[in-house]
Amino acid sequence: MLSAHLNIGSHAYTSGISTPLDLDSSSVPSGIPLLTYGQDDVGISSDKHALIIPPFMGRGKRVHPMPFPDSSMSLPPRPMDPKKDLAVYGYGSVAWKDRMEEWKKKQNGKLQVVEHQGGNDGGNFDEDELDDPDLPKMDEGRQPLSRKIPIPSSKINPYRIIIILRLVILGFFFHYRILHPVNDAYALWLTSVICEIWFAVSWILDQFPKWYPIERETYLDRLSLRYEKEGKPSELADIDIFVSTVDPMKEPPLITANTVLSILAVDYPVEKVACYVSDDGAAMLTFEALSETSEFARRWVPFCKKFSIEPRAPEWYFAQKVDYLKDKVHPEFVRERRAMKREYEEFKIRINALVSMAQKVPEEGWTMQDGTPWPGNNVRDHPGMIQVFLGHNGVRDVEGNELPRLVYASREKRPGFDHHKKAGAMNALMRVSAIISNAPYLLNVDCDHYINNSKALREAMCFMMDPTSGKKICYVQFPQRFDGIDRNDRYSNRNVVFFDINMKGLDGIQGPIYVGTGCVFRRQALYGYDAPVNKKPPGKTCNCWPKWCCLCCGSRKKNKKVKSTDKKKKMKNREASKQIHALENIEEGIEGIDNDRSLLMPQVKFEKKFGQSPVFIASTLLEEGGVPKGATTASLLKEAIHVISCGYEDKTEWGKEIGWIYGSVTEDILTGFKMQCHGWRSVYCIPKRPAFKGSAPINLSDRLHQVLRWALGSVEIFFSRYCPIWYGYGGGLKWLERFSYINSVVYPWTSIPLIAYCTLPAFCLLTGKFIVPEISNYASIIFMALFISIAATGVLEMQWGRVAIDDWWRNEQFWVIGGASSHLFALFQGLLKVLAGVNTNFTVTSKGGDDGEFSELYLFKWTSLLIPPLTLLILNIIGVMVGISDAINNGYEEWGPLFGKLFFALWVIVHLYPFLKGLMGKQDRLPTIIVVWSILLASIFSLLWVRVNPFVSKGGIVLEVCGLDCD
Repeated sequence: MLSAHLNIGSHAYTSGISTPLDLDSSSVPSGIPLLTYGQDDVGISSDKHALIIPPFMGRGKRVHPMPFPDSSMSLPPRPMDPKKDLAVYGYGSVAWKDRMEEWKKKQNGKLQVVEHQGGNDGGNFDEDELDDPDLPKMDEGRQPLSRKIPIPSSKINPYRIIIILRLVILGFFFHYRILHPVNDAYALWLTSVICEIWFAVSWILDQFPKWYPIERETYLDRLSLRYEKEGKPSELADIDIFVSTVDPMKEPPLITANTVLSILAVDYPVEKVACYVSDDGAAMLTFEALSETSEFARRWVPFCKKFSIEPRAPEWYFAQKVDYLKDKVHPEFVRERRAMKREYEEFKIRINALVSMAQKVPEEGWTMQDGTPWPGNNVRDHPGMIQVFLGHNGVRDVEGNELPRLVYASREKRPGFDHHKKAGAMNALMRVSAIISNAPYLLNVDCDHYINNSKALREAMCFMMDPTSGKKICYVQFPQRFDGIDRNDRYSNRNVVFFDINMKGLDGIQGPIYVGTGCVFRRQALYGYDAPVNKKPPGKTCNCWPKWCCLCCGSRKKNKKVKSTDKKKKMKNREASKQIHALENIEEGIEGIDNDRSLLMPQVKFEKKFGQSPVFIASTLLEEGGVPKGATTASLLKEAIHVISCGYEDKTEWGKEIGWIYGSVTEDILTGFKMQCHGWRSVYCIPKRPAFKGSAPINLSDRLHQVLRWALGSVEIFFSRYCPIWYGYGGGLKWLERFSYINSVVYPWTSIPLIAYCTLPAFCLLTGKFIVPEISNYASIIFMALFISIAATGVLEMQWGRVAIDDWWRNEQFWVIGGASSHLFALFQGLLKVLAGVNTNFTVTSKGGDDGEFSELYLFKWTSLLIPPLTLLILNIIGVMVGISDAINNGYEEWGPLFGKLFFALWVIVHLYPFLKGLMGKQDRLPTIIVVWSILLASIFSLLWVRVNPFVSKGGIVLEVCGLDCD
């Protein structure tokens, strides 16, 4: 029921049942029907009716009340029909009492008022205002922009029970294993127990962050109602989009062009989108390809928006195997689609011609059209370059509409400077974008990850711009999805177990980790600021528990662990009024900064933190974004060139506390970890239509090199000061979230026990020993219970994560393949880097070209990463053959103990089966060097084991009476 006069303007309406109020009939327009419980009642006179929410308001929608101007005025009670049930009027129910209490609390705090433009006429209203057709839209626009969807209890509770049971079973398992050693194979037994303990610890680190999995749902219609009102400029936030590329030979320009085109055609206000392309290789090929892309975009962008096509990357749109005439049979669409396809084919020809020409570099280097040498001819020694292709000088599409800004940037590189690979390139783009457009939000994508869902930016804004929870969100991470992967996903490129199970679990704690692409950031979070703390509303008392740590209201009472940084901030506030005047005169138009952060640091501190650029420092104070007023394009570009110079980051906090963090080739883990240590939380968004899609290395060698790079980054983080085992305590990172980060940096160490464990079956078969003594009934029950709990955990995870069993099994297989090869090499390389200072080169993963579907699946490339798993495979195959031969020779009594050993060995072989298929390829031949090395190593280990067998009695051969009478 309405608790006050229904008015649009300085008044508001509520959807909660409150105190019974009588409405003056003279104040209610005749055009509004008088309702009780949603229906007209002829049994009550018009002056005794109560207005309630119309049907379009729906139930359960929160609308904030408007207090009466005079709270002391008394209102006569409203007569009610005695024939009606009191429940009709909302009285007498538990819900009514709860809502009454909620209403009283709201009166003591800040009450929100929905103001209608032009309706600020005091308490007067007229019939036209009440008949406003936007009334239901305004109510809908105040609703939350997203919501959490918990996993149903019927799925998650059995899952948690199985986890607890598995922990209990593990306790019984280790109790039995430790108390029952194998005396005649003590070394094998001890090795297996150590490996099993490590596997158990690794499982705990991986399992418990999945304790609170959730899903999320967004409401794009509410976002539009709130921020895109009809007839008014859009109030959606600006977004700067970063695209990073290095080598156009490994990252084809056509793929980068498709990514850029999908960004320019995104469903978002064009004046609020800016695309920045980082060319860290300073390649003229990339520059020329972007020039062609900007010209083709003038025709492609209006075509996409006119017909609302998906996806908006032309290569993948025209490659769809669907009937494009279905539901779109309009002759104009058919005609324009065919014309656009011809134009795209011509565009591809021009791009491929540039690639062909770039294969032969002139001796004197490349020259531009005006005859001057290309500044990036020397990749390691060149000045910074910035070129604005779109968004200036009135460049519009073919229909005369404005286009998003497109900027090419290549940072300065000089010998003797550490440029920090991709992280350094991202930080350079961050500064350039702050000078030119300074959007409050950033999206970074790899050059091969195009926008597959044109509403992806709106999906992210449903979280970032939510007025209740958005201020604490540092980034919104989207899952990675891939095109061009074989149907069976032989090498687990999709990685759906991680993206659909692990990340959902983290989203229920403090948010997912940052995975390097497809992520929308809050710029202020990347600047190293702490997450905002909820402050106590005026007029409310604190009901927090415990009393000594009041986090919800922003105060701490009797807490001995108050950070020293808080005390420093208070001291800085005292002298801030004197020191901030220097910053206020940095640029014209910045006097209106309303950001309190400018009161925390003097100018010198700003320069030590952000670098010596007054314009950039000024931009960091603008929390809502924007560039200084009155600044010319030429002056901004000059300042942008300055902030991407080599020495700009010297003696600053870039890469340490600000931006993408340096120190690892997997800068994504470090960057997300640092932000969450500042108290921020992240959000995992999985739209129904995948937001981004990319290319994945589908042949075995490239896939192993990709995993090697990820594992090497984790090893570098493990040995750095930012290791989550000892860094970031007391900064707001939750314990289960820390478990996940610890697991992400220690998993390469699992390669050592994994390889040792995978060699045990072969040694057991070759020596006739086993890691377990003769199994009793008690031991059999424990082992069976352990295997059942492992299987049940996997099944329940697949159920609530909606992961297919083949995807889960491929993930298990590649965990063994990667652990036996890439993780081991990453561990050695990381140790060499830390102990001996030997740096490893950053290897760019080759992106898919257009040579045909799955053209690289069977392509074989030699790499030393293939030797360890192939050696394990050969050893176990030899062990199986030797074990079966011994059983045949020694009789049926040997078959019983043999089954356990065979199961152990076959477990290893089955997990390495995709690796074997990758080696075979289409041809039935292998590179000679692989065969030679693998057979040689397997033979050496086998002969060495036979020669130095520690399980043979040291006293020599023991002769026993055979029992036969030779006479």
